[in-house]
Amino acid sequence: MNVAILGAGISGLSCAITLEKHGINPVIFEKRSCAGDRFVNAEAMFSILNRPVKDSLKYFAEKSGIILNPIDEVNKLVIHSKNEKSTIDGKIGYTNIRGRHENSFESQLAKQVKSTIHYNSSNKYQEVVKDFDSIVLATGDAEYALQQGNFRSDLTCSIKGATVEGSFLTDTPHVWFNCEIIPKGYAWVIPYSNKEANAVIAFPDYPETKIYDIEKMWEMFFDRACKDLRQNLKITDQFQISHYIMGICKKPKIDQTYYVGNCFGALSPGLGFGQFTSILTGIYAAHDICGIGQYDKLVKPLFENYNHSLVLRKFLERTDDDSFDLIVKSSNSKLLDMLISHIFGSGSDFNLLKWLTPVLSLMK
Repeated sequence: MNVAILGAGISGLSCAITLEKHGINPVIFEKRSCAGDRFVNAEAMFSILNRPVKDSLKYFAEKSGIILNPIDEVNKLVIHSKNEKSTIDGKIGYTNIRGRHENSFESQLAKQVKSTIHYNSSNKYQEVVKDFDSIVLATGDAEYALQQGNFRSDLTCSIKGATVEGSFLTDTPHVWFNCEIIPKGYAWVIPYSNKEANAVIAFPDYPETKIYDIEKMWEMFFDRACKDLRQNLKITDQFQISHYIMGICKKPKIDQTYYVGNCFGALSPGLGFGQFTSILTGIYAAHDICGIGQYDKLVKPLFENYNHSLVLRKFLERTDDDSFDLIVKSSNSKLLDMLISHIFGSGSDFNLLKWLTPVLSLMK
């Protein structure tokens, strides 16, 4: 079996590792100079978003032999609205590093791959499709899927972030929902050490949001984050992405071409993370190639989860500051806090996104 993987990100590398375990050594083409050769950023994997799987990293280790070490296990998520603050406590997921960092998920996966990775590659899909039995598109964006008319684009987002220095608890990320600062969007501060964290704002590119200046939005959020975290954060590195496409492929596989990672549509519209789906699509594509599973059937729950997340996204965009304040304040009640913490915890089977979808769809 002659297999080419375009992209040495987390989906492509997960696919390669799985293929190797079944006796297939793929050829991996990566246009950058190393795995994760881009800006450094921190992300989160919350158990509640990946149901029915309870513990994502344990699942990968036990089911696929893919070992990933997180920054930390999340024991507390702090939620900020315009005038309120609440916390969700318990073992609710993990934080991890992405990008050009020695401990990033990309770097960890690259060390587990035995096949040769051809870095600085200029090979295009149109070229390699002629020479390989199967092609895995893991390029990290929807470009090829769009070119082939195989991608449903639901929205685009603009993102601005920075590495900041300060004093942090690595088991405690923070999220902000504040329409006055980030209309229809949100912001995160996710620590990746006791001294460094990733701060980022993300918002959709709608006609009504184009009037806002991203630099002013960033300044307002940064000032608010410093105030809420009670410290003067220092920016050491910055990045910005404009009009990033969020959507999902129409077909996960066409002939012998597999769409994985962001070519599949791994990025969750709801809260903006996609590591779990990226890795899982890579594994599932390998299973199909090896004849031990059917890719289109394996990824069916991922399509459902994406659509549930899109409903959550639309709800968040419709919610105003008064409503966010009410939601956050209400979650501070002792009984409700215990219930929320239980539902979000890694020991729960409850699929919150699936349950919320019909409810949120009715809330106009």
